[in-house]
Amino acid sequence: MIAVVFPLSLTAALGLAIGSFLNVVVHRLPAGLSIARPASACPGCSTPIRRRDNVPVVSWLALGGRCRDCRTSISARYPIVELATGVFFVLVAARLWPLADVPTEALPLVSRLLSLVAFLWLAGVSVALAVIDLEHHRLPNAVVLPSYAVGGALLAASSLLVGDWPALVRAAIGLVSLFAFYLIAALSYPGGMGFGDVKLAGVLGLYLAWLGWGEFAVGAFAAFLLGGLFAVVLLVTRRVQRTGGIPFGPWMLAGAWVGVFAGGTVATAYLTLLGLA
Repeated sequence: MIAVVFPLSLTAALGLAIGSFLNVVVHRLPAGLSIARPASACPGCSTPIRRRDNVPVVSWLALGGRCRDCRTSISARYPIVELATGVFFVLVAARLWPLADVPTEALPLVSRLLSLVAFLWLAGVSVALAVIDLEHHRLPNAVVLPSYAVGGALLAASSLLVGDWPALVRAAIGLVSLFAFYLIAALSYPGGMGFGDVKLAGVLGLYLAWLGWGEFAVGAFAAFLLGGLFAVVLLVTRRVQRTGGIPFGPWMLAGAWVGVFAGGTVATAYLTLLGLA
C-alpha cells in the first residue's frame, strides 16, 4: 500500500503546484503580460500574495475565496484549475506508470520516466489551453508551439532508449496527418476551424500515434463526437445560435485524452465486433 500511495500522492502535489502556475498563465498570457514578473498580487488592492496564502486550494478555502487585505472576491477558477491539474496528473501517472509493471532495468526505467514527463506536460498544457480557449477563443502559440519541441524530444528519447522505432514512425505520421486534416478543414471552411486548432492538432497527433493507432483513431474521432454532441445540446437549449462560435480546442483536448486513456480498448473492441481482431 505504501508503494502505491507515495508516488501518486507526490504526483498529486506536483499537479497542484503546476496548477497554481497555470492560473498565472491563464490570467496573464492572453493579456500579453509576463508570466514571470511581477509576483502574484490581489487584483483588487494589488497587495502581493503572501506565501502562506499561496498554498494550492487550501489557501483559497481558508480565506473564503477573498483577499486577506481588501476582501476582494477571488474567482473559484483558481482552486478549480489547481485541483483539476492535481487529479489529472494522478490519472496520467496511473495510466503511464502502473506500479505493478515498473521496469527494473535502467534504460526501460528512464524511457518510461521520459514518456511520463511528456504526458504530464501535455496534461498541464491541456488545462491551460482549455481554459484560455473557453474564455478568449484562442489557442496561444506560446503554449502550443513549444509542445512540439518538448513532446517530440521527450517521446523520441523515450523510444530511442529502448529501440522502439515503430513508435517514432507512428508519431511522425500522426503529427503530419492530423495537422494536414485540420488544415484542409480550416481552408475549406474558414469560419468553422481556426489555425490555432490546426497547430494543436499536430501536437495531439504526435502524442496519440506514439501510443498506438487505436489511440490515434479514437482520440481524433472523439473530438468531433464530443464537440458535436455539445453543440447540439447548446442549439437545442438555445444557448447559442447556428452561426455562433463554439471553441473547439477543449473538445480536441478532451477527445485526445479519451484516446490516451481508452483508445486501445475501444479500438480493439470495435475491431473485434467487426471480426477483424
